[in-house]
Amino acid sequence: MGSQKIQSKIDQIRNTLKDKTVMVAFSGGVDSSLMVSLAKDVSKKVLAITINSQIIPPEDVERAKQVARELGVNHTVIWVDRLSNSLFVANPPNRCYYCKKELSRTLKKIANEKGYELIVEGTNTSDIVGHRPGALALQEEGILSPFLTADVTKEEIRLIARERGLSVSDQPSMACLASRISYGEAITDEKLHRIAEAERYIKQISSVTIVRVRTHRNLARIELGKDEREKLFSIEILDKIAEKMKGLGFKYCTLDVEGYRTGAMDEVLKEKITLQPPKASKKLNS
Repeated sequence: MGSQKIQSKIDQIRNTLKDKTVMVAFSGGVDSSLMVSLAKDVSKKVLAITINSQIIPPEDVERAKQVARELGVNHTVIWVDRLSNSLFVANPPNRCYYCKKELSRTLKKIANEKGYELIVEGTNTSDIVGHRPGALALQEEGILSPFLTADVTKEEIRLIARERGLSVSDQPSMACLASRISYGEAITDEKLHRIAEAERYIKQISSVTIVRVRTHRNLARIELGKDEREKLFSIEILDKIAEKMKGLGFKYCTLDVEGYRTGAMDEVLKEKITLQPPKASKKLNS
């Protein structure tokens, strides 16, 4: 399974999960899917939990269900009304902190009711670069991030997932729809639906795999995967996208020539919440 160094990291994660009852925060992406796969190797019992809400595109939930079936894991989808949280809806720069706090407490409640000893999720070393208020909330609530503790990178996760034959090994990273809305602009159901429909249309018309429609009030700023930008270099496609964006209620539509990058909305922040990998695992807080 690759280098001895990677194997040592996997062994560390297995030791954390071994003979435990484990609940995995499961999005159906490569990180959480590999976590489920590893947990199934050594844990007494594994439950994958997917949180559905207004900020998750329906196709992402369906993908999570499909991947859970492929993994052969017990899987539950629960609904959380994100828009009932006024701190989250206000969309401050630490919005993700409030979201992950609510997520953590929901998972802990379920784990306590069902008797699971550990709650784990898929944050890895590559994820903690930059502004990460959500990861801070997870740590505060005692949610374990075994990849982070073992210093596993995204590249290593994809490598291990390929070697295990996981269908999502090369799946692009996912992020919630709220991450597309500029800080300080209230998050509403209408805006989330508009963003989801815009991204769905751009993927359909141009065959891109990575797209983010960032919204700055009435302006849509389209980011594409850096290697896919040329797929929009067509007058016909650009005109159709412009027409669609206007039909969705945007006044202006722009293409970000720099392309997609993680945390693009954070580039304007003067102060960022950064994180260091946890030094050791701890059991579920009650």
